[in-house]
Amino acid sequence: MHRRNIFRAALTAATGGLFAARAVAQEAGDVHRPSASKVAYHLSDADKVTFVLGNIQNHIDGGPKDLKIELVIHGPALKAFHARSAEPDLSRRVARFSKGGVGFAACGNTMKSQKVGLNDLLPGFTVAEQGGVVRLAELQSMGYVYLRP
Repeated sequence: MHRRNIFRAALTAATGGLFAARAVAQEAGDVHRPSASKVAYHLSDADKVTFVLGNIQNHIDGGPKDLKIELVIHGPALKAFHARSAEPDLSRRVARFSKGGVGFAACGNTMKSQKVGLNDLLPGFTVAEQGGVVRLAELQSMGYVYLRP
């Protein structure tokens, strides 16, 4: 019985210490808490392009008024956004989203491997020079919620 009480006391103290440390870190600004109004979507699968754009539309329709969305694209999915071969509906959606404030970042490494420049992509893109995954990590460090549908 005595051993159980010691264990409970130690567990309670450890839990309290963790909460206290988190509170101190938050006060010091060391913890970047995700915000539901800042979202980073990750897209690399070519077969999920339409699905992810639909998710973004649903997020815009049902999300908060101050919603910020960044779509980071790398790998095979980037081919869908090549201006010369993009589907007309995809081009319209990207244009509408860009006008609405959605950010589109293309992985610089993928662009090199696909031998495309920024002018070869649909309007509204920026280049993630250090790579798509690096950009996603940057966004998360700025409090963006990470979603990979």
